[in-house]
Amino acid sequence: MRSRARVLLDKSIQAMLAAIEVYNKPQFSYREETFSILAVNSWELLLKARILMLDENRISSILEYEQRTNADGTKSKQRYRKKNRSGNHISISLFKAFDLLVNEYADAVPSVVRRNLELLVEVRDNSIHFINTESVLELRVQEVATACLTNYMSLVRQWFGVDFTKYHIFLMPIAFVRDFHVADAVQLNSQEKKLLQYLEQAETSGEEEEPDDFSMAVRIDLRLHRTSGKGDVEVRVSNAPDAVAVRLEEEDVRERYPLDYRMLSQRLRKRYVDFKANDKYHKIRKALEADERFCKTRLLDPGNPKSAVKNFYNGNIIKEFDKHYTRDNKAFKPTS
Repeated sequence: MRSRARVLLDKSIQAMLAAIEVYNKPQFSYREETFSILAVNSWELLLKARILMLDENRISSILEYEQRTNADGTKSKQRYRKKNRSGNHISISLFKAFDLLVNEYADAVPSVVRRNLELLVEVRDNSIHFINTESVLELRVQEVATACLTNYMSLVRQWFGVDFTKYHIFLMPIAFVRDFHVADAVQLNSQEKKLLQYLEQAETSGEEEEPDDFSMAVRIDLRLHRTSGKGDVEVRVSNAPDAVAVRLEEEDVRERYPLDYRMLSQRLRKRYVDFKANDKYHKIRKALEADERFCKTRLLDPGNPKSAVKNFYNGNIIKEFDKHYTRDNKAFKPTS
């Protein structure tokens, strides 16, 4: 039986594949709008899958909670699962999931990823008003979309060890199908102008340096060159048994041992009132690292036997620290 995290991850990947397929259709005037809607949905599912992965697949970790109003008009001390009009439980939003991962679970997600998602959501929220005209705005949207896709693939590989080679994922450069040398002559309506200004200002306002594998927007500059093909190096992706071994168990390792040292320490710091990352903590942790139920030492580059190694932890290790530290009774405990 597949875990809840894996089910959400599969749905996320399918949503992103649908977004790409629609975007790459030769004649489809609603491509930017549809891509932004599906891609935002894909990201929300991905972030929730990651939270479930880090929190032992507890559904309560991705649900919205609220205080109820008592008979005397005061708010209840307990928080209850929030429901929608049909009576189903409401899950957390995209950005709440992102902030939980960074602040509560200490996941190292670059801030530039959030900024890219903010741009993508802005495109989605404005999608009913614009983008059906041929304009430079479409190029700006693709730059944001391309960064969104590369960020997505980097995190899915990092978090879940998914191999994307079988999907052949790419966004077709719009220069293949559109005449962007005439884009400047197109008149933008007021909504388009405002969004274009927002995207351009956001792209130029970033102060921090972007990590290697993550971007807020990717500048697209397409050139075609004639070549004889001589001297080209052949590259192929293969699952042949005689190919360089990259074990498929990597996905299972990532899911069973999702915590690194920093994330484990952050979780313990929030769980106990008397926790400190001192000699006592290191002594307990190192003793538990010898048990494969709690810790797995793996290569940072699985394909390179000389790569540096790093310890990753199963979520069950946290309960072992209950024997040594005092739980924080004020910590949020979800109710049904």
